[in-house]
Amino acid sequence: MAISYGFGKTVACSFDAALEKVIQELKKEGFGVLAEIDVAATLKEKLNQNMPPYRILGACNPALAHQALSQEPSIGLLLPCNLVVRQDEAGRVHVEVADPESLLSLVKRPEMAPLARQVREKLERVIAALP
Repeated sequence: MAISYGFGKTVACSFDAALEKVIQELKKEGFGVLAEIDVAATLKEKLNQNMPPYRILGACNPALAHQALSQEPSIGLLLPCNLVVRQDEAGRVHVEVADPESLLSLVKRPEMAPLARQVREKLERVIAALP
């Protein structure tokens, strides 16, 4: 995956297995899933458009979120950490993460860089643990 605002990988499992594994690995790193948006179901319901499975997960590590909010109360605009689990037209499954370092750089507060790095390292471990 080559985008400036995120990272991820193509996984060697089904969409459902990838979704389950991502949630399990997030828990190991202290994250809970606060929101799960089924984009494919929403587009089907609202626009009668079909697309392969596509979920957006809003993940939060309470301790790290509290630390960020304590330093910058408006940081909630950039929370929670978003992850995408999606299947493409060819059937490949991709897991992608919004890069917390890229997002928190918008704040223009250098003292937040270590926190952003810590969050990124946790999310990199989630991605690395996927098949």
